Amino acid sequence: MSKLGTLSVIFDLDGTLVDSEPNYYEATRQTLAEHGVPGFTWAEHENYVGISTLETVAVLRERYGLHATVDELFHATNRRYLELARAGTHAYPEMRKFVELLAAEAVPTAVASGSSPEAIEAILAGTGLDAFLRIAVSADEVAHGKPAPDVFLEAARRLGADPVDCVVLEDAAPGAAAAHAAGMRCIAVPYVAAQAGAPEFATAALLLRGGQTEFTAQSAYTWLTDSVTSG
Repeated sequence: MSKLGTLSVIFDLDGTLVDSEPNYYEATRQTLAEHGVPGFTWAEHENYVGISTLETVAVLRERYGLHATVDELFHATNRRYLELARAGTHAYPEMRKFVELLAAEAVPTAVASGSSPEAIEAILAGTGLDAFLRIAVSADEVAHGKPAPDVFLEAARRLGADPVDCVVLEDAAPGAAAAHAAGMRCIAVPYVAAQAGAPEFATAALLLRGGQTEFTAQSAYTWLTDSVTSG
């Protein structure tokens, strides 16, 4: 039996397990440029961190008055993103160690992401994380993306876990809100440091304001074991 008892851990993918945001930015920038909107900046992209690709393109379509349908924009962006993702996506070293540490302790784990199923599969396979994270839920498979709790609740269902026994790792405010709405504890590792003060992050059980620079596998594991023994 694991030292963590009945605990299960659910990971967000983009910006939490892997640094895929540069690829999402580039895919979005190229799609917008193709549709007559040049100069999409990284600062603008940061506003959409943690929001699904489908919801992002729907907002951008309305904002820029694009003639293409949401479906057309989504498929164009997703196609470009998959090309970039397959060419190379970097897994955060300490997150990889944490996944391996949990696997060694037989802790049930899953991924719950706003990315498409194809993107999740490509990234997990490309980084080798699919050897450990065999359950993955896309926002495309549930009624509502983050900040709604649907993806996390579906991940818990597939794990056979009670939401109260689940801990979520998240980098974005919508994800922290989704974890809270699902009744799960959250370890928040903000991707955008300037957003660490967002009210959604205040609901996290553990907030690492320094993001990935502050996260270590061992300290996260120690926090989990301490939370189980104290609970």
